[in-house]
Amino acid sequence: MHAITVRPTDKTDSKGRHRPGPECIEWTEVPTPQPGPGEVLVKVRAAGINRGDLLQRQGLYPPPKGVSDTMGLEVTGTVVALGSDVTWPKGDEVVALLAGGGYAEYVVVPAGQLLPIPEGIDPVTASTLIEVAATVISNMDHVGLAKGETFLVHGGAGGIGQFAIQYAKALGCTVITTCGTVEKQEFCRNLGADIALDYHGDWVAAVKDATEGRGADVILDVMGAKYLGLNVDALATGGRLDIIGMQGGAKGELNIGKLLNKRASITATSLRPRPLDEKAAICQRVREVAWPMYTNGDIKPAPVESFPMTEAGKAHEKLESGAVLGKIALTL
Repeated sequence: MHAITVRPTDKTDSKGRHRPGPECIEWTEVPTPQPGPGEVLVKVRAAGINRGDLLQRQGLYPPPKGVSDTMGLEVTGTVVALGSDVTWPKGDEVVALLAGGGYAEYVVVPAGQLLPIPEGIDPVTASTLIEVAATVISNMDHVGLAKGETFLVHGGAGGIGQFAIQYAKALGCTVITTCGTVEKQEFCRNLGADIALDYHGDWVAAVKDATEGRGADVILDVMGAKYLGLNVDALATGGRLDIIGMQGGAKGELNIGKLLNKRASITATSLRPRPLDEKAAICQRVREVAWPMYTNGDIKPAPVESFPMTEAGKAHEKLESGAVLGKIALTL
């Protein structure tokens, strides 16, 4: 079969570390994987691109031990072969949550991480849904986001942000988001955000103003270190900061005194390395909670721009440019 590989590069970053760019992505011949016990082989139709893929290409987010080095955390496709102890019907069109391997003609998937395509959603759009939905729902379950609370999500115009805005609104929360342009702020308000703020400004003060000085009950953060202190400032008493990304760095400074005074908590999670049983349970939550919301219109999928799988480098360039309002998919 064919799959995406990343060739070595002499290109280095400011610290002298080798960081392959989009030009290093190649479409090459590799062995076709075979499903083992509890697994299925899926013929890929489309693969969603996530920021984790960009980090993996650069050598900053390696796959878990034993997982394919090929990028790709979510796909849609057709079940074509079964391992032992699997009864999933061959020929079914499915959505799959992956730890890697999606940028390929075929991918092996644990059976518990397969779902049917949501009713009314086309396969290319569906290829961009499960990673976002699984991330947001599992994290909001973890921190106990509840009706009537104030929820702040950073990067509201991105895939995570778009889902999180609509999901929190459907739960009955007041939703605040940050994003970078007037266009993106308006886009987020149209999705249901009550307040959309420019992250270039003093968004902490704006959150306090909007909540009469109280702050946000729950913050979903993709930035990490850069926003650590600011997020604590923006939390309400008893608030919960949930960190799911490190776009703003991995090491930050924390004022423990502020955290103590607010009786607040900080948690951090990652979906990719979780045990298979946990991922299977999260996928079932997505099927029970998110799929009906997509079907009945409570949540609208992010707009999707597609590229042929052979042009994955161009797709990575587009996502890295910051000009994407939604998601990108690779198609076969």
